[in-house]
Amino acid sequence: MKTFFKLAAIAATLTAPLPALAEIAPVTLRLAHVVNEQDAFHAAATKFRDLVDERSGGAITVEVFPNATLGDERTLLEGMQIGTVDMGLITNGPVSNFVEDMAVFELPFLFPSSQAAYDVLDGEIGQELLDRLSEVNLKGLAYAERGFRNLTNSERAVNTPADMQGLRIRVMENPVYIDTFRELGADAIPMAWTEALTAMQQGTIDGQENPVNVVHSFKLNETQTNMTMTRHSYAPAIFVMGLPVWNKLDEQAQTIIEDAAQEAAEFERALNASEQDAQMQSLRDAGMVINDSADLTIFAEAVKPVYEKYGAKFGDYLPRIQEQISAGAAQ
Repeated sequence: MKTFFKLAAIAATLTAPLPALAEIAPVTLRLAHVVNEQDAFHAAATKFRDLVDERSGGAITVEVFPNATLGDERTLLEGMQIGTVDMGLITNGPVSNFVEDMAVFELPFLFPSSQAAYDVLDGEIGQELLDRLSEVNLKGLAYAERGFRNLTNSERAVNTPADMQGLRIRVMENPVYIDTFRELGADAIPMAWTEALTAMQQGTIDGQENPVNVVHSFKLNETQTNMTMTRHSYAPAIFVMGLPVWNKLDEQAQTIIEDAAQEAAEFERALNASEQDAQMQSLRDAGMVINDSADLTIFAEAVKPVYEKYGAKFGDYLPRIQEQISAGAAQ
């Protein structure tokens, strides 16, 4: 009889309902980015919004603001620092103006593949740098991506760095990008993306550099006749939140947001990979000439001075990344 009651007690324990999750205080978060609704950034942002809504039972509402409606990327980051903007999906280049070591990821021809980049970003090195954003009153959540960047221009085909001589190329407001394109022979012109779109339409710049998804979503074929698949730099993008807002959230809400950011980031990476071939064909069909057979070793050789100038400035991050990439390639 004692055994019966003992078993009955255990069964009751096993079938008892799990304790309900602690109630999450309702909050609305404004998530901003600077590109349009056709861009992978927007797909990542809406995926994040939906995941957070589902997992918080509707307690956490995320409002997405595309098209730089709340400002350019630097303005958004500054707003996050003081609490006037809650969060954003921001290209790594502008983020590195706040924590300079973040720019190590964008050294030219550093990553041989997307997977090599993901292994570093999602591993110890990437997390360490995400955590360092707290030094500037920001909270790094996860790495999405802008992707491998390629050169477009309205003047001529580019097969070697010699073909870039004198081209006025918009680059992000980041010293690594500026010096990379100067070493390649271009007239590197740093400016915000919203300004670049107007400059291309007016012909005050000849070209720009961005991943295929950006070229496609912004229909750059309308102003840019040539694209060379230089894959000269891999650009992460970061789900980032202002620390003033982050610190107001309870632990459960923070966990939901971090997990959703990582899942949305991985969703966006997969989306970019699955759509690139079709996007390139669409650009070709629209008349853009795409060179995907340039000898990139010549380009890589030309930018070696960038490593000589910046490599040591990143402390041990560059050798650690290179070591991890080499170890991965040897497996």
